Amino acid sequence: MEVKELMLRPWETGFELPQTFNMVNLLLERHLSGNQADRTAIIFRDQEFTYRQLGRMTNQIGNGLIRSGVKPGDRVVILLHDGPEYVALFLGAMKMGAVPVPINMLATVDDLDFFIRDSEAAAVVMESEIYDKLADRLPAMDCIKALVVNGEAPQGAIGLAPLMEAASDKLDVYPTSKTDHSYWLYTSGTTGLPKGVIHLHKDLVYAVETWGQHVVNFTPVDRVFCSSKLFFSYGLNFALYLPLYYGASVIFNPDRPLPETILSMIEKYRPTGLFSVPTAYGQQLNYLETCDKQPDLSSLRFCISAGEALPGSLLRRWRDRFGFEILDGLGSSEVSLIFICNRPGKVKENASGLPLPGYTIEIRDELGNPLPVGELGELWVKSNTLFAAYWKNPEKTAETLVDGWMKTGDMGHLDEDGYFFYSARANDTMKVSGIWVSPLEVEDALLSHPAVAECAVVGEADAMGLIKPKAFINLKNGHQPSEEIASELKLHVKQNLAPHKYPRVIEFVDELPKTATGKIQRYKLRQA
Repeated sequence: MEVKELMLRPWETGFELPQTFNMVNLLLERHLSGNQADRTAIIFRDQEFTYRQLGRMTNQIGNGLIRSGVKPGDRVVILLHDGPEYVALFLGAMKMGAVPVPINMLATVDDLDFFIRDSEAAAVVMESEIYDKLADRLPAMDCIKALVVNGEAPQGAIGLAPLMEAASDKLDVYPTSKTDHSYWLYTSGTTGLPKGVIHLHKDLVYAVETWGQHVVNFTPVDRVFCSSKLFFSYGLNFALYLPLYYGASVIFNPDRPLPETILSMIEKYRPTGLFSVPTAYGQQLNYLETCDKQPDLSSLRFCISAGEALPGSLLRRWRDRFGFEILDGLGSSEVSLIFICNRPGKVKENASGLPLPGYTIEIRDELGNPLPVGELGELWVKSNTLFAAYWKNPEKTAETLVDGWMKTGDMGHLDEDGYFFYSARANDTMKVSGIWVSPLEVEDALLSHPAVAECAVVGEADAMGLIKPKAFINLKNGHQPSEEIASELKLHVKQNLAPHKYPRVIEFVDELPKTATGKIQRYKLRQA
């Protein structure tokens, strides 16, 4: 069966992919004939790149990797800024049978060293500023066959542009199996050493179209803008896999995702869909309060939030300001994509949403026993999109993948309608007076106070060794830390939640520790 002839309805019983299958066929190859080839694939720095142009760049990079000694199954580490070259490299590596491995551009030198060595990368394609950071360490990395630099290439490396110019723009798709490695991602390391998450060519087929059809009815005329970079799972999924799968367009931001930058790009490039994180949505609202500006967001037909739970207070502020809702969702690097999501017209505040077709979820206790509606426990999920394994970490793989299910490490509960309410990561929830307390619930109450810009809540032992909530709070401009405002905030929480949930201690901070994706690192606050 030809890939072009597939009836791609992966949520239906009996759906099967051919044994020989390469995901690049769906992301690129099927768009390279007819009128689709001349449609816009990428918008970057006021330039538009068609699918035909993207196809040529992909083939040139794929051939360049082959000429440099890269073989099918080899890992290709990507350390590039978002743009057409990034996408072409990701697709080119996959097309010639290698395994692209996007890496966090903001990582420390020690972490970059770890990622390259741990993945045993055969090729590393990096920006010149990244090369400068790693120059002293690269000679000792014996696994590297090809060192490619975007910019002026130092001795021992090849420039990305010359590599492409010297290569043919014709390349056949390598006949990978649907169960061959397709791409890897490294976890953000919020709870320990980053882990290499292995995904197979089949995985995203069961995820992308399911989300696109059942959440926003995505079409080829849509235009995506995502504030998260491609080296994050969220950015990779919704700024590469989603638009390319559907033959749609994506807008890339070459600059830092500051609130004024995001808003100006929406006004200029008119995306139909915005993908961002709660922190960024909050920063946009706070920015607009200081400049009293009303940006034109009329091109947007949907806004998606993921990466961390969306507080109900933030959802209300956005809806009151712009007149439409943000759709919150829950996903992970291991599950491939957002698999629980709110739907237009069916949004529940503080809920991550309903599971998508093709995903089965349960809330279980510490022993793995299913819990009834309303009880707090760990979220387990079962689907065809789950990762295959953690690279070189069989113990953690066996701990996470159990009898076809995945233990997500996310705590929460289901309501009577089947909506999932996220509480925290497994080690972030706390028992106060013998009752489970979600830090997100307390944070949402604090954020509803007009003086609070950002906050995070963790458990801290009191003088008797009993766990009580402690809040770290960043105040909005115009508000100064004081005992009076701390007392006011405690009272505010007591008036909105059960009394035992209020923060016994409040510490004012200038900023909260976050991962590069904007997730608050509560474990650092617990160590403070």
